[in-house]
Amino acid sequence: RSPRRTCLIATGALSTPSAHPAAVAMATSTDELAEQDFKLALANKIFLLKAEECPSVDKTALQKDVLNDVMKHDLLPIYDHCCAELGWTVDQAVRAAMKAKNDAKMEELESKIKDAEENLGEQEVRDALLAKADYLASVGDKDAATAAFDAAEAKTTGFGNKMDLVFSQIRLLMFYEDWREVNKLLAKAQTLCDQGGDWERKNKLKVYEAVYAMHTRNFKQASSLFLEALATFTATELFPYSRVIFYAVVTAVVAMDRVSLKKSVIDASEVLTGIGQIPHLEAYLNSLYACKYASFFAAFVEVVDLMRADPYLSLHLRYYMREVRVVAYAQFLESYKSVTLESMAAAFDVPPGFLDAEVADFIVAGRLNAKIDKVAGIVETNRPDQKNSLYQDTIRKGDVLLNRIQKLSKVVDVE
Repeated sequence: RSPRRTCLIATGALSTPSAHPAAVAMATSTDELAEQDFKLALANKIFLLKAEECPSVDKTALQKDVLNDVMKHDLLPIYDHCCAELGWTVDQAVRAAMKAKNDAKMEELESKIKDAEENLGEQEVRDALLAKADYLASVGDKDAATAAFDAAEAKTTGFGNKMDLVFSQIRLLMFYEDWREVNKLLAKAQTLCDQGGDWERKNKLKVYEAVYAMHTRNFKQASSLFLEALATFTATELFPYSRVIFYAVVTAVVAMDRVSLKKSVIDASEVLTGIGQIPHLEAYLNSLYACKYASFFAAFVEVVDLMRADPYLSLHLRYYMREVRVVAYAQFLESYKSVTLESMAAAFDVPPGFLDAEVADFIVAGRLNAKIDKVAGIVETNRPDQKNSLYQDTIRKGDVLLNRIQKLSKVVDVE
């Protein structure tokens, strides 16, 4: 790619690039997503339909694909959701046909529940209630499914089985992007896990928590959880293994220092076995560690395209792009006491004027410990003394503690 395109992508000025073909493949591949929850696979397609920055997607074909999926499985609540979100015209005949089939299925399930309650045991009642909850979740009826899962949970024994019910509800809420409720259910799942969850469900919970952390821009927690889950990943209902590697790498780049990145990511056997499946990701990771900044920026542009087509990362794309550039510039400057702008620009394969403005912005924001001598065309590093920094931090925390003690002494008799 040209240095100019690299600059435009880096600053976000190129607002509507074509999504890399691999980005669409990651979002819509049917082979890898065979075990993925149908609703989440459908949510990825709906996301691509709404995404304005993925113009290379054949949205006409994708819309037809989504509509066929909805009609094939009689997903009336999801049909209504798509019409509202995507501006589709409601076909009343189609809607009526789906409603009739949904109602017939619900009558059948209610009949089985009644029969189980009158003639069978507690386990059969629980199975009938769970079948109803699963069906409501499968068609995307969020409110009715929530009530049905609560009824099924009341008849469920065992913390592991209860965690499975919570995971099912979380996936339904993820489809509707109801992250506030997702957070509540994650806390509930953690409580159940602490009370007696098995290792498989504990590892699954890490992946669910990692997705939530990534969505809420807590990349440090997300990278840690994704890396912990790699060796024993079983949450294929969320996404395939290659996607976990992708998430682990891109979050770790902005969350870990260079030494930790080498130890926990670059040399991790789980990452090494799968990183080659994802275009440009290996070059992105290794070129940063190897200080090959021109190659890193070139791979960075491609990885950005992959992120644009991801429903969890696309929201934070501008923030992430900024953080990655801070990491790269700080790592470069770590090796120098002073360096010319021309040399630094050549290392990153970007124009000196662009780099001058970029570095100046980061210095003003307190993200880079350096200063620019515009006359000499030099960037001078200004690393803070670690001992002095620790001393100042201790003084600051001591002042805070003394203030709290003084406030406390006003209400408590301190002798």
